[in-house]
Amino acid sequence: MAGSGTTLDDYTDRYAQRVRGMTASEIRALFAVANRPEVVSLAGGAPYVSALPLDAVGEMLNRIAVDHGASTLQYGVGQGTVELREHICEVMAGSGIDGDMGASPEDVVVTVGGQQAIDLVARLFLDPGDVVLAEGPTYVGALGAFQAAQARVVHVPMDDDGLIPEALETAIADVAAAGHRAKFLYTIPTYQNPAGVTLTEERRQRVLDICEAAGLLVVEDDPYGQLGFAGEPPAPLRARRRDGVFYLSTFSKTFAPGFRVGWVLAPHAVREKLVIASEAQILCPSAYAQAAVTAYLSTMPWREQLKSYQEIYRERRDAMLTALADLMPDGTRWTRPDGGLFVWATLPDGLNAKEMVPRALRERVAYVPGTGFYADGDGTANLRLNFSFSAPDRIREGIRRLAGVVEQELATRSVFGEVPTIPGRSEAPGSLLDVAEIGAPAVEGESAS
Repeated sequence: MAGSGTTLDDYTDRYAQRVRGMTASEIRALFAVANRPEVVSLAGGAPYVSALPLDAVGEMLNRIAVDHGASTLQYGVGQGTVELREHICEVMAGSGIDGDMGASPEDVVVTVGGQQAIDLVARLFLDPGDVVLAEGPTYVGALGAFQAAQARVVHVPMDDDGLIPEALETAIADVAAAGHRAKFLYTIPTYQNPAGVTLTEERRQRVLDICEAAGLLVVEDDPYGQLGFAGEPPAPLRARRRDGVFYLSTFSKTFAPGFRVGWVLAPHAVREKLVIASEAQILCPSAYAQAAVTAYLSTMPWREQLKSYQEIYRERRDAMLTALADLMPDGTRWTRPDGGLFVWATLPDGLNAKEMVPRALRERVAYVPGTGFYADGDGTANLRLNFSFSAPDRIREGIRRLAGVVEQELATRSVFGEVPTIPGRSEAPGSLLDVAEIGAPAVEGESAS
């Protein structure tokens, strides 16, 4: 074909401008290797769906198909079914987001998972070059949505108590001084992904006050708020203030991600625009998936199932924290989450988590390097560790292997000093997959994780 394309991609000169900044997710590339059965994967973010009563869920799904197939296998409405939106309001009321805080089925928009919810808000509010404030680190899927909208992400630092209010004030002022205005703050205040930390009660109100004074919208992403291990979590930001706060959540972590059902609770004036944007993307969310979630919430003991998830994840969190304390070399630090799915670790000084990935995969352990959770290349010393999917003994074995890798890196550095990075080597999209071709052989009896 004639044209000015390359041998790798003959369509280079035909793409829209927004495509030029798109890059492959480090996490997706990593999973191609991490999901091998011989690898202990601490890299994912999957819930432990085997804890569900799968026989009962199967019977429920069969009844939906047999009794309601004529409607659930058809097209649906763009906003989502009234029945599901009513149940979503009941779920939110349990966290303090009730009618007084604007929680009405009329203002709920059902989405294809939490990811579409983020993307819809980005589509509505972000023009190319706009600024988004987000915690540093933050959810990699949100970074992808903001990147697709051609927005610029400015990270706000966190500590063990969550986003730092003074740093938020500084970020807002710095953006304004540069002649820009941040469109919104994107935040995961409860059991944050990837850091696992939770914004304290005092800071929640301060963050809301700072954003209100600055005229800054708040996009609150809350996939994990119902997965706490130590008493009741702090009330969501939307339970404290209704104006200017968008509340996003999903059933992917509390029921099952395979149904891809999430939602946005938006200010009433924005609701219709969200529906129009969603219809332009997907026409309508799956009627069958919505019926499945509706049936689950109305006919099955979902609150007891939440308690089961909480107990399982607490045990696995404890196994990971114990293994880290027992096995990791001095100088390694990590967060101690009160809920959610993740621990955020920091390596001893001088080590690079991304450059360490190939050696870790050769030792049959996988994690996600911290650079994937920053828009600016930060996070080289960090790694995200997942504890929700693997059994406690498997988690400990994974940490044992990881500790060995860190010790090897420290030993190498002590002998040779800092090894210079080959330009482009660790950044190559295929570098993680290349490791798979030379990885260690499968270990008999090890299960996938």
